Amino acid sequence: MIDFEGAKSYIIARLREELNPDLKYHSLNHTIDVYNAATNIAKMEGVKDKDLGLLQMAALYHDSGLLYKYKGHEEISSLIVQDILPKFGYSKNDISSISSMILATCIPQHPHTLLEKIICDADLDYMGRDDFFMNAMRLKHEWMDYGIITNLKQWYSIQVEFLQNHKYFTNSAIKLRQEKKMLHLLEIKELFAK
Repeated sequence: MIDFEGAKSYIIARLREELNPDLKYHSLNHTIDVYNAATNIAKMEGVKDKDLGLLQMAALYHDSGLLYKYKGHEEISSLIVQDILPKFGYSKNDISSISSMILATCIPQHPHTLLEKIICDADLDYMGRDDFFMNAMRLKHEWMDYGIITNLKQWYSIQVEFLQNHKYFTNSAIKLRQEKKMLHLLEIKELFAK
């Protein structure tokens, strides 16, 4: 029998205690945010019961690889799921589905199933919300700390390109977030032009 609460408590405790505190964006708060967004989008898309539980578990574990490394952490997250979730009653098929969802969140995103599309939309849900700039600044600081970017101009350039090329996959996320995401793109273009 699946112990959802046990698996959830296990990873939340590890993320709270072991995640590098320098991760200003990819923190426990981000994981909880993706979990909540995935749950919300899933309900709008009519996902329930076991599929909802698998999606929620994928959301909880999707960045767990950050406990070990930054770049390519999704693959490590998938390995963590394969190692840990059998102890909480998850079958090989369940774990395969969860792993596929986690790997779908790699940028650029290439989801195939509805659950993969939902987790991808949930992972970038903030781009179409009022707290976009606050989250973007957290990510900017994190990327500067990790040497991914070195200056503000580079950051704005990447943001413009990413927002222009990004597409939400589910009708629910498009309805909820697309319009505001495009407003954020215009605002960043204005900032970048100055």
